Amino acid sequence: MNRKLLGLVPFLIFIFLCVFLYQGLFGNPREIQTGRLGHTMPEFSLPDLMDSDKIWTADSLKGEVYLMNVWGTWCPTCIAELGYLTELRERGVKIIGLYYEQAYDPDFGDQFDINALRQDVNNMLSRAGNPYQFNILDLERTLALDLGVSGAPETFLVDKQGKILLHHTGDINERVWRTKFAAIYQELTQ
Repeated sequence: MNRKLLGLVPFLIFIFLCVFLYQGLFGNPREIQTGRLGHTMPEFSLPDLMDSDKIWTADSLKGEVYLMNVWGTWCPTCIAELGYLTELRERGVKIIGLYYEQAYDPDFGDQFDINALRQDVNNMLSRAGNPYQFNILDLERTLALDLGVSGAPETFLVDKQGKILLHHTGDINERVWRTKFAAIYQELTQ
């Protein structure tokens, strides 16, 4: 191989690293989007948090526009957004909870007390507001991983055909709703 070309390899690696690090330093983490935008909700079969006999699937959610809100009682930001999400529900916005249990890890053989979790969720929602039509329990985080969830809260806007149109990382508040969600939601529900 030519010595001049060999001398370019470290320079090209340096340029690549500079570009990569620049994006990491100056990118807006709230603008990170799921790779699922424009695609349908991934296939899943998960139980209802409050009724293990009720199973939810991607197909069972089709037919209505909804927000899927990833949340947990352990998450302070999730708790803070419950009041505003409850206002949205009172205005007719359908919100489905995807409950993200942080403390459970099946790899360690953890014992899981579903009744204690249900009580914890009921207590939290009665204090802070209950915006959810229902909550899906994603105990092993399969749906969360398929959606590209990096934490909680995260919210997805899904159309009647089950297509994901919007993904927001962080809480939903009046400003976020007005600037990011409202126009699209209004268009979809008219």
